[in-house]
Amino acid sequence: MFIKLAWRNLWRNRRRTIITTSSVALAVLVASTLSSFQKGTWDHMVDNVVRYYLGYIQVHKQGFWDDQTLENSFDAMAIPAALKEKENIAPRLESFALASSGNITKGVLVVGIDPEKETSMTGLKTRLTAGAYLTDEDHAVLVAEGLASLLKLYLGDTLILVSQGYQGLNAAGAYPIKGLAKFAAPDLNKQLVYLPLSLAREFYGTGNRLTSLAINLPGRGYLKEALKRIHAGVPEDEFEVMDFRELMPELLEAQELDTAGAMLILWVLYALIAFGIFGTILMMTRERSYELGVLIAIGTNKSTLTGMLWVESLLIGISGAFLGILISLPIVWYLHTYPIELTGKSAEAYISYGMEPVMESAFEAAIFLKQAIIIFIISSILSLYSLWYVMRLNPVKAMRE
Repeated sequence: MFIKLAWRNLWRNRRRTIITTSSVALAVLVASTLSSFQKGTWDHMVDNVVRYYLGYIQVHKQGFWDDQTLENSFDAMAIPAALKEKENIAPRLESFALASSGNITKGVLVVGIDPEKETSMTGLKTRLTAGAYLTDEDHAVLVAEGLASLLKLYLGDTLILVSQGYQGLNAAGAYPIKGLAKFAAPDLNKQLVYLPLSLAREFYGTGNRLTSLAINLPGRGYLKEALKRIHAGVPEDEFEVMDFRELMPELLEAQELDTAGAMLILWVLYALIAFGIFGTILMMTRERSYELGVLIAIGTNKSTLTGMLWVESLLIGISGAFLGILISLPIVWYLHTYPIELTGKSAEAYISYGMEPVMESAFEAAIFLKQAIIIFIISSILSLYSLWYVMRLNPVKAMRE
């Protein structure tokens, strides 16, 4: 009954209701699209690093992350039983080296991998742009496309690596380039060199040792349960278990800072919505003083009137929010399915911060639901004016006015 009466009352002044509802819808459209863009772009960037190289979880020898040297590697035979023979776990031997070609020298990250397990976890094989993928028996390397371009190398050319091996050994080798791979994260694309695990152990002289176990998951929703299982099966005094948030805190801090800046803009937008809704509620209440006075005089309970006015306020906000969400859904879906690829100076700016120059929106129900909840709260708070006005209304005075 309340809803029916409130809906009819709203359309007494058709123009005012349409203007207010449209303004709320426009604000919700902007807020939904902006929030989707921001979350989608950051999630895409984080996933570039997490899903395509870093892994959602990594297991190292205790102290390795603070001092990433080969001396902090561990014997492969010491891998806890809980982590053995898992399809989503990739063993790695990682260290730094100088890569040289002619007069050009660059610091690189050398990663010794089990080719099959690595591509099973990160899809490395699918990112080949030229050449062939590595096998366990190869005496060759797989080089990131950006690094090959900087060193002016191509398939079949020789890459020279120089580094310090395990326990102070000299590490030097010359390896033919078997394949080139492209990584979405620009930083990775300019520094990665992959070797078969046996070849990397030979190069660094580590024997049967590893520096890390990278663990991938179907998505972030599985992280909590996976961490719980791994912590239960891994001796904490020997190994450190770290999730992607601990592995790249700077990136996540930058995301939080950017989110805070965007929220400031959104709160200004919500404030404008609130002023628009409040203006409508104020006019709707004051122009009906006579009507409300008559209803109270003939015995209508004030709580009944306040309930009706509260529903009217909510209907304005919720109708606008529903319309805004309805319009934004196809827009956000399209930008999620077909991301915007930036070019020119905008692309250069993204790359300079280690980000792939792509703007992708996140198509998640929580983003749209959040807008509806915020509008509901704003409408409910603003409706307190109507409730206060009715509760202190003098029917005789109201009818005289």
